[in-house]
Amino acid sequence: MKAVVLISKGRHPVSGRAVLLRLEAQAIALARTLDPQCRGVHAGPDVEGVSDALGHGLDGLDFLVIGEAADPVPALASYLLKNPPDVIFAGRRGQGGEDTGLFPYLLSDALSLPLLNDVVSASPSANPGTARFDQTLTKGAKRQVTLRLPAIITVHPNAPAALPFAYAKAIRGSVDRHEGLSVAKSPSNLEERPHRFRPKLMRQAGSGVTSGEGVILDPDPDDAARMIIDHLEKLGVREFGSQQLRSEDVGRPEV
Repeated sequence: MKAVVLISKGRHPVSGRAVLLRLEAQAIALARTLDPQCRGVHAGPDVEGVSDALGHGLDGLDFLVIGEAADPVPALASYLLKNPPDVIFAGRRGQGGEDTGLFPYLLSDALSLPLLNDVVSASPSANPGTARFDQTLTKGAKRQVTLRLPAIITVHPNAPAALPFAYAKAIRGSVDRHEGLSVAKSPSNLEERPHRFRPKLMRQAGSGVTSGEGVILDPDPDDAARMIIDHLEKLGVREFGSQQLRSEDVGRPEV
């Protein structure tokens, strides 16, 4: 089974130095469970900080040379179509760039491959052409997925820790240089908005709405509305639109 790991150039949040992302180092450890001779692929103007991935277990690195402002998706898609692997591992998002987390999905669309996100473990499957992955879900739950290959896998932070850095491995690893397909980035159509805090009502209302008489089944509509409004007032939610609605106003005819 042939596995490759997508390697990006991250930026340290304090020093600004080029560094290898922790998630991508974890992705190397997962890729080695399927392919001990896995290689990395990087598209960019240089390999500053990226070559450290060799010390974390990569057998080699294919460096696709593109311009600083070029889009890496066409370069990687073109290379991977010519050199198709069975599994492509990637981190969830970059660090120091746009950091939208969309890159694996854009590459999945360009290659017409399925994508499985938030994987924490990988193992070979008894069925040829497939592999088993553990995918993390909300609240610590997991599920095991048997996936038909080829496919793209994104790694969750709860995946096993990266292999220790080995300097001897780093200097023995090879960096093979290739001319990549340089395509200018298309303008983003994403709309940016300032973050707006929202009240967390569901967490407070998790115990349900109860009255002094306990749970009421099939109540009168006016009584049900009055109990809901009383409960919302206890949570601090008072205004609906431009006017304030009170429980004593429920069922009151308009004058």
